[in-house]
Amino acid sequence: MGLWLAGSVSTAVLATSCTGWAVLNGVGGSIDRVDAFAEAGDRPDDDGGTTFLVVGTDEREGIPETTLKDVLHAGGESCHCTDTMMIVQLAKDGGRASVISIPRDSYVTIPAHQDPATRKQVPAGKGRINAAYGMGGAPLAVRTVEQNTGLRIDHYLQVDFLGFVSTVDALGGVEVCTAKPLKDEYAGLDLRAGTSRLDGAGALKYVRARHVDGSSDLGRMQRQQKFLAQLLRQAAGTGTLFNPARLGRVMDSVLRSVKVDKNLSPDDLLALAARLKDLSAANADFATIPLSVIDHQVSGWGSTVLWDQRGAKALFTAVREGRPLTGRPEAPAAPAPPPGAAAPGVPSAPSAPSVPPGQIHVQVLNGAGLLGLGARVDGDLRRLGFATTGTPSNAGAGTATRTVIRYDPRWDDSVRTLAAALPAAEPVQVPGLGATMQVIAGSDYLGVTALPSSTSGPAPDASPPSLRSSLSPGPAPTVSAATGSEISCP
Repeated sequence: MGLWLAGSVSTAVLATSCTGWAVLNGVGGSIDRVDAFAEAGDRPDDDGGTTFLVVGTDEREGIPETTLKDVLHAGGESCHCTDTMMIVQLAKDGGRASVISIPRDSYVTIPAHQDPATRKQVPAGKGRINAAYGMGGAPLAVRTVEQNTGLRIDHYLQVDFLGFVSTVDALGGVEVCTAKPLKDEYAGLDLRAGTSRLDGAGALKYVRARHVDGSSDLGRMQRQQKFLAQLLRQAAGTGTLFNPARLGRVMDSVLRSVKVDKNLSPDDLLALAARLKDLSAANADFATIPLSVIDHQVSGWGSTVLWDQRGAKALFTAVREGRPLTGRPEAPAAPAPPPGAAAPGVPSAPSAPSVPPGQIHVQVLNGAGLLGLGARVDGDLRRLGFATTGTPSNAGAGTATRTVIRYDPRWDDSVRTLAAALPAAEPVQVPGLGATMQVIAGSDYLGVTALPSSTSGPAPDASPPSLRSSLSPGPAPTVSAATGSEISCP
C-alpha cells in the first residue's frame, strides 16, 4: 500500500512562512521532476485557484527487504499504482484549502493512452482509478482525474514510503487520537485508545491500515484526513513554521523526498508560501467523493466503488467555484452575552427542532470530573444520531454542576435540536466557535431526551462526516465535509 503525501507536503508547502524562503530556494534544484502533463490534450478550464493532485505510491525500489517487512510492515510486491489520491485546492485569496479524498477503488473512465511498454494505443475504457498510474504514469493519472472530475490540475506531487517516514520524523513525530484501540496485523498497527505520538514508521502504519474494522479503504481515508488535520494543527502550534533551523530540516526532508511536475518551480513554492502562511486546520475543509455503491463487482477488477454522480457533481462544482465545503453561508454573529448567560431566543426545550442530529457535530467535555461521564454523554448523544467526535475529554477544574451547551450563534437552528435532546442544559453563545458544538457535562446530567420523529435518525457510523453521506441510503446523498479543527484531536 502507498503512503499519504498530503500531510507532509501540505504542511511544508501550504503553511511555510517567510522564514522558509531561503530554504525553498536552497533545495529547489534537488527536487525530482516528472512530466505529469505530457500529451494533456483537452483540459478543463482554469478556475483561478491552485489545484494539486497529491498521490502516494507503493514503489519499493531501493528499500531493503528487511526494512519493508520488519520496520514498515510493507512486504509483498508493488502494485505500481497510486494507493492514495487526493485533490488539494488552494483558494485564490490564500486563506483556505479544500482536500478531497478519492477512493482508490473508484470505477471510472480511463482515457485513451499509449501503453508505455508496447507503445501501442489503448482505447478509453473503464477501470479502477488507482490503476491509471501503472497504465500510463503520472500523465495518465492526471488526465483520468481531470476527465472524471472536471477539475483542472495545476500541479502534481508524489511520494513513496521512505519520503513519508522521513518527513514525519523530521517533524518530531505526530500525535493521533482514537476513542478505541486500533489493531491491524497486516499493517503492523497496534494503537491503544487515547492519544499517542507516532514516529514516521508508526505514522505509516496508521495511514496504511485497512483491516482495523469493516470500513476498509473508507476507514483508512478517514484516518488519513485526521492525520493531515492534526499535522497542520501541530505544525502551527509548535512553532515549526517560525523556527528557521527546524523548518529547514523539515523542508529539506520533504522536498528531497517527493516528485513534482516540471512546472512547479521554487518561485511557485515561494508564492504559495506567501499566500498561505496563515493556513491552519481551522480553515482547511476535508471531504470524500460521495458514493452510491461500495461493492460494485466487475469482472477482471473485482470489488470497486461507484460515485454518486449527483453528489460528486455538487462537490466538484463547489471546488471549481472556490466555495467552502463546510457549514452554511455565514450570517452576522449576534453580540456575545456575558459569560454563563443563556443564549437569547433559544428555548430550554424547543418543541420543533428542524436540523437532523446527523448534521450536527458535537464535542463532549467532562466538566464534573466524574469517572466515565464524558464517555456516557458522548454515547448517549451518538445513539440519538448526533455526529459526536467519539473522543470526550476533561474540561476545567472538574467541578461543574450544570450541563452547558456552547455554540456559535450562526448555528442557532442546529442548537435547537441539541437543546431538545438535553432540555436541562444551559445554551451559551460563543461567537467564532465554529460548526462543532461543545457539551460540557455537569453533575446534573441524567440522560438524553428522545427527539421528535421529524428530526431523529439512525446513529452515524464510525465514518467521518465526509463519508457518512456517501454510505447513507437514497439516490442522492448530500455532500458533507468537515474542517480540520473538527476532525483533529480535541
